[in-house]
Amino acid sequence: MKKGLIAIIAVVGVIALIGMYVANTNNRLVPLDESVSAQWGNVESAYQRRADLIPNIVSTAKGYAEFEQSTLVKVTEARSKATSVNIDPSNITPEQLQQFQQAQSGLTSALSRLLATFERYPDLKANENFRELINELERTENRINVERNRFNERAKELNQEIRMFPTSLIAGMLGFDSRAYFEADAGTENAPDVEFDFGS
Repeated sequence: MKKGLIAIIAVVGVIALIGMYVANTNNRLVPLDESVSAQWGNVESAYQRRADLIPNIVSTAKGYAEFEQSTLVKVTEARSKATSVNIDPSNITPEQLQQFQQAQSGLTSALSRLLATFERYPDLKANENFRELINELERTENRINVERNRFNERAKELNQEIRMFPTSLIAGMLGFDSRAYFEADAGTENAPDVEFDFGS
């Protein structure tokens, strides 16, 4: 009788310990997971800020009749494509993130062409409103880079925790999956420097 009771107490004790470990693991992973999701919101906000600037830039440039309309159309189309990609922050797959990055890269490329083109239009270049929009765009691009780096840091913290033993044994059962990282676009390591000279 005593051996049976001891065995039952031992089993209950082991189950309680496992339960406590699972609860502690869950409580460790939840803040890391939420941190990644919150940081994704910051990434989207920075990209949205850029998207919000584009109609004003295009509208200002349209005021100059000789400005290349095809360039403006390409920027508008790229903006539409970039803002149509939506991702669930709790389930970011590498494929989804790649699709998001490709759409944003398309917009970056179209904007680069627009900014290179406007150098040929001194009147547009001298427009105070346009210059401020371009300065704001530059600040926004810097913010995008900062937020993407922070997202990668938060994702790394979560991914490391999920992969460490023994957490790796139960993280998936608790619904925690590793997150994809932002990666540099192909060829960006050789990207040319772009400078805007508003002085002339």
